[in-house]
Amino acid sequence: MAFMTNAPKRVVITGGAGQIAYSLLFRIANGDLYGPHQSVSLHLLDVPESEMALKGVEMELNDCVFPLLKGIHTGSDPKAIFEGADAVFLVGAKPRGPGMERKDLLADNGKIFVGQGKALNEVASRSARTLVVGNPCNTNCLIAAHHAPKLSPRQFFAMTRLDHNRAIFQLADKAGVSIGDVTKVSIWGNHSNTQVPDFHNAIIKGKRAPDAIGDLEWLEKVFVPRIQKRGAEVIQARGKSSAASAANAALDAMRSILVPTPANDWFSMGVYSKGNPYQIDEGLYFSFPCRSKGNGDAEIVSGVEIDRFLKEKIAITERELIEERELVAHLLG
Repeated sequence: MAFMTNAPKRVVITGGAGQIAYSLLFRIANGDLYGPHQSVSLHLLDVPESEMALKGVEMELNDCVFPLLKGIHTGSDPKAIFEGADAVFLVGAKPRGPGMERKDLLADNGKIFVGQGKALNEVASRSARTLVVGNPCNTNCLIAAHHAPKLSPRQFFAMTRLDHNRAIFQLADKAGVSIGDVTKVSIWGNHSNTQVPDFHNAIIKGKRAPDAIGDLEWLEKVFVPRIQKRGAEVIQARGKSSAASAANAALDAMRSILVPTPANDWFSMGVYSKGNPYQIDEGLYFSFPCRSKGNGDAEIVSGVEIDRFLKEKIAITERELIEERELVAHLLG
């Protein structure tokens, strides 16, 4: 295989010693993010206590002898690790513990994303694209973007791609078709159990999903809650949260803004809601159906039909995001 000689893309992953990063790093080094002709350098951030674990990950990456991998940098200082970053995966975040309220998780993680937003503002490439994976990702994205005023809020994205991918599988499985036969799936709103998986506008082999499946009750009462609660289902079965599927979704999400979207499809992404065509509050990171020209953008698809079922559900997830924003208002001053 021939490789182009070019400047490596600087890819940052926070929580670099964690489970999701471990599933993500080797694929990026192998060319799964930028393709087989673009070299990369990996910049891994984690807390000081994870220094040895990071070194172990670095050793493994080196032992894989990836031709595209031109450097590995590890540390616990965001400014040092984020220097010149082209693509940023903000994965690291405190997990929700037993008895922890959502507001407590928002408060603890919010502080992390304040600091990381400030670091991005100071040292990242002015064309950097940042995907927030660490939960609650929509509001963490809002916090990080707020503290990076030198970058456009449209350079920040919150990941709802795992929910999107889960929805594709469930629809394909129910219809008995290939996953490639399912298009125009959407996740609206928050990456939480209020998210709205949109079957109304999904297409299965050229037919609307309700017509292709022929079971509206299943779609409303089984499909929607299954996607909303799939993460908990994985934890119950595996004893650990989704890691490999989350890493795969993070790659899918970042690639979706680096590659032009097929004309007959779209993807789901949490994007800055200002100017959106669906009358959603304009100060949120809200998941919409989006398309991209492949230059790092994510444009909200207009004209998607919102029926009564969708409208009611979207109002609930919008309200939750507004409440989350209010809980972190002291971090947005």
